[in-house]
Amino acid sequence: MSQQKIAVAVDTVIFTIKDDALCVLLIQMKKKPYEGLWAFPGGRVENTETTEQTATRILQTQTGVSHVYLEQLKTFDAMERDQLERVISVAFFALIGDDVELKTTEKYTDVKWWPVKKLPELAYDHKQISKEAIARLKGKIQYTNIVYSLLEQEFTLTELQHVYEIILDQTLDKRNFRKRVLSLDLIEPVGKKKLSGASRPAELYKFKHRKLEYVEMM
Repeated sequence: MSQQKIAVAVDTVIFTIKDDALCVLLIQMKKKPYEGLWAFPGGRVENTETTEQTATRILQTQTGVSHVYLEQLKTFDAMERDQLERVISVAFFALIGDDVELKTTEKYTDVKWWPVKKLPELAYDHKQISKEAIARLKGKIQYTNIVYSLLEQEFTLTELQHVYEIILDQTLDKRNFRKRVLSLDLIEPVGKKKLSGASRPAELYKFKHRKLEYVEMM
């Protein structure tokens, strides 16, 4: 029996809402044969790390952000997923606000946000990873409160609904959405209002708990 030679890596799909679009963070590759292509931030699992610790490290390295929603997505282990060697990737996805200073290392050419509807050519099997991450996110927000990680600490009901509409790519009934959200006891008013142009001041809310909770949102 031949000696096993398999590398274990983590790829992290980092979502945000930017310019009224659902976006993911991508880095541009330097190494051949993927030079010029874009990919999700990733890296090898260190000997002293779990895969989740690796994902947290990657998130911190690329965005400087920690303590946001992070979830394991799936293991991708197709034989041909990396042209250079056999690599098994454990994919995660994270949700963050867009007010972060993006960072990268000299290993990569560039780092930027890309709308999920306009993704460039991706390296490895990251096109498949992107599809599965988007599908998981669309499903997850319908039975949990994880959108808290995409919003500021204080927000209006209109802003909350807008996040759902962007991710689900559909228009929601305003009256039904507000009635549903307010009946779930997930958010509470903060006692302040937000001015927005010529519109009436809107009540500001916050999530009672900024951690994962299961609830039938839709």
